Amino acid sequence: MKNIIKLFLTVAVFFMGTGVFAASALEKFLSPNVDVYEVRASHVLVKTRKEAVKIKKEIESGEITFEEAAEKYSLCPSGQKGGDLGYFNRKQMVQQFADTAFDLKVGEISDPVGTQFGWHIIKTTAKR
Repeated sequence: MKNIIKLFLTVAVFFMGTGVFAASALEKFLSPNVDVYEVRASHVLVKTRKEAVKIKKEIESGEITFEEAAEKYSLCPSGQKGGDLGYFNRKQMVQQFADTAFDLKVGEISDPVGTQFGWHIIKTTAKR
């Protein structure tokens, strides 16, 4: 066991010394959103997962745009603005919602996400 630890430490020191294993590269690898402090997202909020799945299918099939779905179905007042919540950081939203919004690519739409407020379909529209 001691030999394995020594080998690991030797390899780690070697890579750190050559700059291949720089801390900033490791941080970016472990957290691809390390430079993202805020996202701008829109959402559609409904009561049940079944409703959310149905609405997402409508959006994916092109029957309705995301913004139209928010105006038509969302229980959140933001629905009147196409679901736009503006920019927010991770601490301003409940964890499940924030994690999803930060993990989405710009323009990507999530699968239904459940929170204590209901079921959300989230679309990330910008990151900064």
